[in-house]
Amino acid sequence: MSIGHAVEVTIPDNLQADYRKAIRLEWITVIYLISVAVVMYLASGNSQAMEAAWIEDVVGIFPAVAFLVASKIHGKPATDRFPYGFQKAFTVAFVGAAIALLVLGLYALVTSLIALIKAEHPSIGTFPLFGEEQWLGWLMLAALMYSCIPAIILGRLKLPLAKRLHEKVLFVDSHAQKADWLTAAGGMVGVIGIGFGIWWLDSVVAIAISSSIVYDGITRTWDSMKDLLEEMPMTTDNKNIHPLVNDVISICLQCEWVTDVRVRLRESGMVFVGDVLVIPKQNDNLIDRIAQLREDLMAIDWKIADVVISPVRDFAQLREK
Repeated sequence: MSIGHAVEVTIPDNLQADYRKAIRLEWITVIYLISVAVVMYLASGNSQAMEAAWIEDVVGIFPAVAFLVASKIHGKPATDRFPYGFQKAFTVAFVGAAIALLVLGLYALVTSLIALIKAEHPSIGTFPLFGEEQWLGWLMLAALMYSCIPAIILGRLKLPLAKRLHEKVLFVDSHAQKADWLTAAGGMVGVIGIGFGIWWLDSVVAIAISSSIVYDGITRTWDSMKDLLEEMPMTTDNKNIHPLVNDVISICLQCEWVTDVRVRLRESGMVFVGDVLVIPKQNDNLIDRIAQLREDLMAIDWKIADVVISPVRDFAQLREK
């Protein structure tokens, strides 16, 4: 007797280029965000909005790193201890990235609220340049611009890749880039507000930025928890059940020997696995019929990684949703 392994998953040839591009973009993101974090830290001064923007940039590194780590693990072959392989490494990465986003967003929100309640008046000093004192705000605005423009480009490049690969960590990261440039724009407003003497504008902008981070963190954490709880496969944005679920049901009902069907699928990283329960009309050649149906289901799409088909007499004892 031996322990059976799930079907090994290989990203199809037509998506290999997308997958390699996603890895390259994440490496670029990590290097870029490290440089942004350094620049923002050196130029932050006393601005709460700048501090919130810096935290956003630091947080933005986590999804990219999580994706790169998961990409090294998910392709490992299944073992006796892990018969379904390591595809769920991307789900684990999704959870880690979401929780990091939530925790640091809460930290930024609390810090900004305290500053506003205490009515702290932030100031922006000067720095020497060519023998003259220059307003530090110009340097802060330049740092925020550096944090803004590349983030827009990276986010737009990642989004279509995330949808084609059904990669939720990459999807979260593309939205993290959107949050980065929105945060940078808000930070500019805060810095300009300080320059005009509107001291409270800086804290208000910081609260708005951190609230957005917290909201995104709560949303993504809940989405990742639902993946762990084995929700039915959803689209990349987690708004609708994935169309492949209906495709599986349709293929089963097209079989002349099938009376009715129930499908229980779940996500395992980028792919789907699960059970298909069918009520057969007759038992003749049932094993061959099931084998052919499984072959047909596996051929629908590469994301259908493993399906177990079980014949049952009825669904009376199944819990109806």
